[in-house]
Amino acid sequence: MATTIPSPGAAPADLDPAEPRHSFRTTALIIASALLMEQLDATVLATALPTMARSFGVSPLHMSAALTSYLLGLALFIPASGFFADRFGARQVFRLAIAVFTVGSILCGQAWSLPSLVAARFFQGIGGAMMVPVGRLVLLRTVAWKDMISAMSWFTVPALIGPVVGPPLGGFIVTYLSWRWIFYLNVPIGILGIFLATCFIEDVREPDPGRFDLPGFLLSSVALASLMYGLEMSSRGGGESGRTTAGFLGLGLAAGLLYFRHARRAAGPILDLRLMRIPTFRISVVSGSLTRITGGALPFLLPMMMQLGFGLSAARSGLITFATAAGAFLMKIAAPPILRRFGFRDTLMWNGVIATGFLAVCAGFRPGWPVLAINAVLLVGGFFQSLQFTALNTIAYADVPQARMSSATSFYATFQQLTLSLGICLSSAALAVSIALSGHTGPRLSDFSWAFLAVTTVSFLAAPVCARLPRNAGAAMSGHDGGAGVDPLVLES
Repeated sequence: MATTIPSPGAAPADLDPAEPRHSFRTTALIIASALLMEQLDATVLATALPTMARSFGVSPLHMSAALTSYLLGLALFIPASGFFADRFGARQVFRLAIAVFTVGSILCGQAWSLPSLVAARFFQGIGGAMMVPVGRLVLLRTVAWKDMISAMSWFTVPALIGPVVGPPLGGFIVTYLSWRWIFYLNVPIGILGIFLATCFIEDVREPDPGRFDLPGFLLSSVALASLMYGLEMSSRGGGESGRTTAGFLGLGLAAGLLYFRHARRAAGPILDLRLMRIPTFRISVVSGSLTRITGGALPFLLPMMMQLGFGLSAARSGLITFATAAGAFLMKIAAPPILRRFGFRDTLMWNGVIATGFLAVCAGFRPGWPVLAINAVLLVGGFFQSLQFTALNTIAYADVPQARMSSATSFYATFQQLTLSLGICLSSAALAVSIALSGHTGPRLSDFSWAFLAVTTVSFLAAPVCARLPRNAGAAMSGHDGGAGVDPLVLES
């Protein structure tokens, strides 16, 4: 039976006392596993593209279409995820998303040509677009507010582990197995995920989701797809026409402006810009976007630096960068007491500076550094970076009314995807500019250093934004200052 959310203004006591039926850790781990499957798939595929190109008899440059087709699937359907969850139930949509992703994985494994792979990846992207925002929505609607930090800690770990574990895993698969196993590995995970979601995920939904915003859906889809495709093309380097790239970016901006005009007039826009009037949500979106510039660049720059600059193999560089994932694991235990002691504002301000500072140290990595020292930097940096993402992903919803929670998760997931793509684009552009100015024929260690410094400089700007948070922001979640906060269940929209 579906669980409907009480109307805004209902007290927490009005909720069914028997719910949630299962531990929040169980729910968070099931959702995190789906996120890990998506993250691993993306990063493992990037390592296997040259091998797949030889299998299809095409240039490796053309294989980037397999990446962009997935991004297009994400861009088209992320904005609609919240409405579908409210209309059909979060559990139903989450299970369907896993099923679509799993079937898409099978089709990818069976691909006989590049066009067939591109079509299968697009279908897979539709499932990926629904898994993450709907999974987060389940957490926000079933986990007690006092447990939200711990739940988000578990939820955000895969986002850091996937890009780190993916490259060495991809190297192992293409070396000792067939590239098709990259996709077939998702099948048992997907089947298990559907079973566990059926048993343990609450089927929460809004009683009256309203009408579907078709004009907004079309405009936002064109805007997001064009922007993501343009950003991805610009990150490739000299393989694409500058005019084509500029055309997609221009189309994306034009459609975005038209959507902005539409959203100001529509009663229930698919991406509700009015959410930005909520201070905690607005600050999390802005500071999170600045922070994720580096988050998106790190998995792109670090393996390349280790392989091209240090001359390490993909497997060995992956073992070194795995320290970032270990730091993320340690964070999930430490996040609640840290936020309880210092609160969201101070943690986001100072932890953001520390996390970005450790990532900036990567600019100084050289082959002469002891491996233990590199691992230590990545371990500590991964810890603070994961803490930052956990705090950002939690405080964003501290003051969002339950009736608007689905819109908030769709909105937030959209900006996450855009800024992670922007991080790859910015780091690639900084790398290309450094190579051009230095006259190098290819990337050298100094070029990677400048690229790291460029993206971390942007992320340092997040700290002043976080300073605008009220001192007691999110206190109901963290317990800071005696937990003198407001549960969003009792907020009016």
